[in-house]
Amino acid sequence: MGYQEVARDILTHVGGRENIVSLVHCATRLRFKLKDPKNADAEALKKNPGVIMVVESGGQFQVVIGNHVHDVYNAVRTEAGITDDSAQSTQQSSEKVSLLSRLIDIVSAVFTPFIGVMAASGILKGLLALAVVFGWLAVDSGTYKLWFAASDSLFYFFPLVLGYTAGKKFGGNPFVTMAIGGALTHPVAMQAFDAASQPGAVTEYFLGVPITFINYSSSVIPIIFAAWVSCWVEKQGNKLLPSAVRNFFTPLFCLVITVPLTFLLIGPAATWLSQMLAHGYQAIYAFAPWLAGGFMGAVWQICVIFGLHWGLVPLMINNLSVLGHDTMVPLLLPAVMGQVGATLGVLLRTRDKKLKVLAGSAATAGIFGITEPAVYGVTLPNRRPFIFGCAAGAVGGVIVGYCQTSVYSFGLVSIFTFAQVIPPAGVDISVWGAIIGAVVALVLACVLTCVAGLPRSETDEPKVEAVRENDILAPMSGTVLAMNQVPDSTFASGLLGEGAAIIPLTGKVIAPFYGEVASLFQTRHAIGLLSNSGIEMLIHIGIDTVKLNGQFFTAHVKVGDKIKPGDLLIEFDRQAILDAGYDLATPVIISNSDEYASVTRNTNDHAVDSGMPFLTVLNKGEVNESIS
Repeated sequence: MGYQEVARDILTHVGGRENIVSLVHCATRLRFKLKDPKNADAEALKKNPGVIMVVESGGQFQVVIGNHVHDVYNAVRTEAGITDDSAQSTQQSSEKVSLLSRLIDIVSAVFTPFIGVMAASGILKGLLALAVVFGWLAVDSGTYKLWFAASDSLFYFFPLVLGYTAGKKFGGNPFVTMAIGGALTHPVAMQAFDAASQPGAVTEYFLGVPITFINYSSSVIPIIFAAWVSCWVEKQGNKLLPSAVRNFFTPLFCLVITVPLTFLLIGPAATWLSQMLAHGYQAIYAFAPWLAGGFMGAVWQICVIFGLHWGLVPLMINNLSVLGHDTMVPLLLPAVMGQVGATLGVLLRTRDKKLKVLAGSAATAGIFGITEPAVYGVTLPNRRPFIFGCAAGAVGGVIVGYCQTSVYSFGLVSIFTFAQVIPPAGVDISVWGAIIGAVVALVLACVLTCVAGLPRSETDEPKVEAVRENDILAPMSGTVLAMNQVPDSTFASGLLGEGAAIIPLTGKVIAPFYGEVASLFQTRHAIGLLSNSGIEMLIHIGIDTVKLNGQFFTAHVKVGDKIKPGDLLIEFDRQAILDAGYDLATPVIISNSDEYASVTRNTNDHAVDSGMPFLTVLNKGEVNESIS
């Protein structure tokens, strides 16, 4: 589907433009804050082929799109008339949300706009560390210095970037809050910090109050609190000041009040909180690193499903800012590789061509840190692969935790994390721990999925019995119905021919004999076949499914194709058709049955497997021992 078409469908099912309070996107998801979540139709949206999954978590209505989320995001903004210059909405959601949900909403809104460049910066830092270790670059070379500046600029000037995004989130002028972030990293402030760090330094004062100069470069928490204060001051100023002077004096008051307040109170308090969080995490991690690794490896993907992982992102960045390294990110590497391994297991084991293609692309995206397509499209729908991926992630996490691996730059957890775990001193056991833990998680999840990750019907080729000339094999697996039990009078009356019906258990139709495709409905819900012996057959998938206009059906053959027993003819999304309200009873009709002596079922069983004997057509004059 085109991006505009997907966008229109999304906009319709989130309740329209008037129901949208705010919209941001991360690496794979559109994140809506809705005025009234009850006006959104998640189930209808899940049926859109351009949508992987819909998740309602953290006070957000999250639409999982995949790698092309930015294109869909732009299309939704265009359709809804949302621009960067649009006034911040003053509407509030009618749903009461918890403190945790509010926190996750704030964090995701503040960090998601630059998650891509932040990941790129972390990858570049890791590759530079790798180049230095292998002697490809020297740290005093011009090449290294330029690339290091490119990789470090975002993190060094974090307060400016966070000031902008936090200002937008809190409903203020983002350029004012960005200016406050600039003040925290201004050369004058940095020089004052360096001077205050020297022995015998003289204390400086602001209106008689002593100033505590702190290095705010790469800091996270101080500017977010400062941005909130500035936006509050701005709102009060806009209320009190006349419109003629509001545009000049409101920003003036924000700067005059918030910058000193940040240096005097907000900054030191937030820095103390940052240090407490960092050292508190380190204390917990030091108690049992292997246990922390096993826990994070097991539950990380569960957190991703519900969007709860954003609550940990500031802690990871804070660890890098305060400690110079972070041990949480490496613990997540086995969790990611576990899902990649489970997806590869599905790819190797399934015989479903559509699932194979999806698993292949999802595994590739997962290697580079985007696991939502793998989780929502492959492992979670099949359950056992997801469980195996989490279990393998726990095993790998134990190994990584035991080796106490750290990262020295921030980025998406991916194959590039291997470069980011290299310490300044060079490769050591912590690096090997990350590699071994990730490989163990990937291989273990892949093996478990190959062995027991999918039901037999998804992994085995249809069993095809030896076919006599007038034998008809079952074109699908499922529950058998006599033709007079079909809930459609046209079929039940036998006007279209004799036969039987099957209520399918899987979404595949296979060839029941040697012959050719005589006809294929444009809507792909029905197919006509002609056997080499002259038997004409109609397979009609479901009742009234012509109304779906081809949605949920995929044809693998065309008119005139030669077929043999077991060839895949049509695939269909069984659950989606049921969810749409259609009966899946599938008549299997011998259209020219009046040319034969009889059409009989080969079994009295209430169930049949695809490729097993189903019907026998007797020529006139033959003796029929019917058991139907």
